[in-house]
Amino acid sequence: MIRRTQGRMRLCVCLLAVNLAFIWGNSLLPGELSGALSKWVHTFVSLLFPNGGEESQGHGLLRKLAHFSEFCALGALLGWLFAMLKKKKWAFIVPSMVCGCLAACVDETIQRFIPDRGPSIKDVGIDSAGVILGIGLLCLGYTIHQKKKKQFIIGGQLK
Repeated sequence: MIRRTQGRMRLCVCLLAVNLAFIWGNSLLPGELSGALSKWVHTFVSLLFPNGGEESQGHGLLRKLAHFSEFCALGALLGWLFAMLKKKKWAFIVPSMVCGCLAACVDETIQRFIPDRGPSIKDVGIDSAGVILGIGLLCLGYTIHQKKKKQFIIGGQLK
């Protein structure tokens, strides 16, 4: 599906490692520190978007959106990696989803052992939904790219 080169593979694996280090690194933070970091981000976002509500409103939503976004990026990266590794056109979807959902389970398991943190099935669902959206966005982007490429070739502009 997606053409594999050594450089693309290296880039993808490096980005995956950074993404997972960020996700699991945040899960290793004690609850008090994680809460303080989330509060700082919420305050920063509130400065960018005034009238966003009270301090208590949106804090939990911001945390869930952060989870969703991190795992959306993970889904796209896993999709990219498996698309380069698989021979059949859409064979990358299932392994990408499985690995993404496993990463979400590992993330919540890590939190089980951190002070003032705890695992949540709801978070696994949010994370998994992010993975699925990331894979979907990758598929959409690839399909659009291929259609534009095909139109360019059919239009007689490529020699």
